[in-house]
Amino acid sequence: MKRLLLLGAGHAHAQVLAAWARAPLPGVQLCVVSPGALAPYSGMVPGWLAGTYRFDEICIDFAALAAAAGAELLIDEVQAIDIAARQVQLAGGGQRGWDLLSLNVGSTLVPPAGLPGRVLSLRPLGRLRAAWDELLAQQAAGAAPISHVGCVGGGAAGVESILAVLARLRALQPAQPISAQLVTRGSLLPGLPPAAVRGTRAALQQAGVAVHTGQDFDPASIRPDGLLLWATGALAHPWQRDTGLATSDGGFLRIDATLRCLGQPQVFAVGDCAAWSPPLPKAGVYAVRMGPVLAANLRATLTGQALRTYAPQRRALVLLATADGRAIATRGGAALHGPWLGRWAWRWKDRIDRGFIARFQGLAPDAPAPR
Repeated sequence: MKRLLLLGAGHAHAQVLAAWARAPLPGVQLCVVSPGALAPYSGMVPGWLAGTYRFDEICIDFAALAAAAGAELLIDEVQAIDIAARQVQLAGGGQRGWDLLSLNVGSTLVPPAGLPGRVLSLRPLGRLRAAWDELLAQQAAGAAPISHVGCVGGGAAGVESILAVLARLRALQPAQPISAQLVTRGSLLPGLPPAAVRGTRAALQQAGVAVHTGQDFDPASIRPDGLLLWATGALAHPWQRDTGLATSDGGFLRIDATLRCLGQPQVFAVGDCAAWSPPLPKAGVYAVRMGPVLAANLRATLTGQALRTYAPQRRALVLLATADGRAIATRGGAALHGPWLGRWAWRWKDRIDRGFIARFQGLAPDAPAPR
C-alpha cells in the first residue's frame, strides 16, 4: 500500500481530492492534513469580510470532499518535515509518513510584535476568521466603536480588505464616522496596469481612504480607537527553511515545471508555498490552474507514467471587489471599472467564484475556473 500525503487544504488539493473521488487509484492510502474542515476560497474572502457572503458560502468542505475521495482527513498543522525519514511532525504531537508528498499550505503574515490596539492579519485565513468574528461580536455587544481603520500593504489583498472592512463597520455603526488610510512602502497594486490603478484610487477615494505610497509604516500612527489590517507581502512558513528542500531567498519551496520540488521526485509543492522561476504573484488563480496538473502528476508518479508540465498563463484575469456592488476587472493592459461596468464586473466575479465553490459540492460537473 502506497501512502500519498497532502499537506494543506489549498485550491489545488481540493482539485486533487475531486479527481480522486471521480477515479480512485487502488492500492493507495490517501490522507490530507488541514487546519480545519472548511477551507475558505481566497477570492471570496473580501466578500465575506464585507458581509456579502456567510463564511460557509466561501468555503470548500474538505471533510465531505475527503470522504468522497475515500481519504483520511486530519485536522492539524505541520510543525516540521523530515525529508530523509519521510516523516511529517504535526503540531498536535503526531507523525505521519509518506511515499509521495504534496504541499499546498499557502503562505502566512507576521505583524511586528508589540503593536498596540486591534490588529487583523489577513493570513492565515483560519486565524483571520476567528479574529474578525470576535471583533464583530464585541461590536455587537456594545464595545467602543471603531473610528479609524488603517491598512499596511498596497496589493490586491490590502485594497480589497480595507474597502470590505470599512463597508461592514459603517453598516454596523452608521452613526460613527470612520476615517481610513492605506500605507505601502511600494506603489499601489504593483504589476497591474495604470487603468486598474486609477480605478482603484477612485474607489479608495470614494470610500474616504487616504493612500500613502512609498512610505514605511509608523507604529506611532496606530490609534487606540482604531483597527489595523496587516496585508504586507506573503511570507513562507518558518518550518519550510528547515525541511532540507531547496528554497528561494524568501523560504518558498523551489519547484520545476512538473511541480516537483527540486531534487526531490517524491515531493510536490504548489500555490503560495512554492517558488516558480521566474516568480509568480502570490494569487489563488495560479494555484487553481496548477490543480489539474498536480492531480495528473501525483497519479502518474504512483503509476510510473510520464508527467505533465505546468505553464503559467501569461495574462491572468484579476477581479478586485470594491465592496460597493462593483468590481474592477483587468487583464493584460486593459481594465474595466466605473458605475455600470463595475456592477457588471462584480456580477462576473460573483458568478466565477460561486461556480468554483460549486465544483466541490456533491462533485458537481466542472465549472469555468478563474482565469
